[in-house]
Amino acid sequence: MSSLKYLFYFLFVTCASFSQVSVCSWNIMNLGKSKSDSELNIMANSIKSYDIIAIQEVVAGYGGSLAVSRLVSILNRKGAKWEYVISNPTTSSNPASRERYAFIWKPSIVKKTGNCWLDQNYQKEIDREPYMGTFQYKGKSFTIVSFHAVPKKKNPASEIKYFKFFPNLYPKLNLIFLGDFNCPQSHSVFFPIKKIGFLSVFKNQKTSLRQKCINNDCLASEYDNIFYKVNKVKVLKSGIVPFYTLFKSVKEARKISDHIPIWCSIQLK
Repeated sequence: MSSLKYLFYFLFVTCASFSQVSVCSWNIMNLGKSKSDSELNIMANSIKSYDIIAIQEVVAGYGGSLAVSRLVSILNRKGAKWEYVISNPTTSSNPASRERYAFIWKPSIVKKTGNCWLDQNYQKEIDREPYMGTFQYKGKSFTIVSFHAVPKKKNPASEIKYFKFFPNLYPKLNLIFLGDFNCPQSHSVFFPIKKIGFLSVFKNQKTSLRQKCINNDCLASEYDNIFYKVNKVKVLKSGIVPFYTLFKSVKEARKISDHIPIWCSIQLK
């Protein structure tokens, strides 16, 4: 990559500093042993400004856990201390679709409360059950529900519809749903959670990469998002990390991932 392009990207990422807690979500395609150190370094530069990162699509085998560990080691050399936790493989009936999730966070900013867990309530209905973790910021808690839905052709709405039951399943938790839903926030499947006070951080924001840019438009679909309860969370800022601009082609960028990171800075009420 050119030095000018890298400087622009560095300024873009480092300017995303916050006085409140910042949450980032990224579906890193096939995060496993195939990722090189240079690719992991680009990932680290893309997320290092945020306080807690939720990662989807970690390879279920040992290579996935090792890749997360390698990523965190690189982050720890960039000026802040990080901690992480990795889920067990999801319990899909199809072994090929099993994956792990990961949370990475700065312990100087947020504290993890208790153990993280793969939700078992709809294990048979949801192919890759969501990964949940509770974190504390300045004495107030929030619980991230990280999720990677089945592909569009397999009808992700058939899984997402169960999220409307989570507030009753976990009435004491301040839930934040995030991840790759393979479905836009405008879809009717999100109406039930919106009706009970959840809003999406992003609207009309594409987050997946095209196979090839069309008239400098390199983003394809509005799949990744963050949903929060408006009476418990205030969103101060939000945005995307266009890491693909570092590369000469989308084909090269897609070696990192076919999705871009999304983030928001929040204030807990």
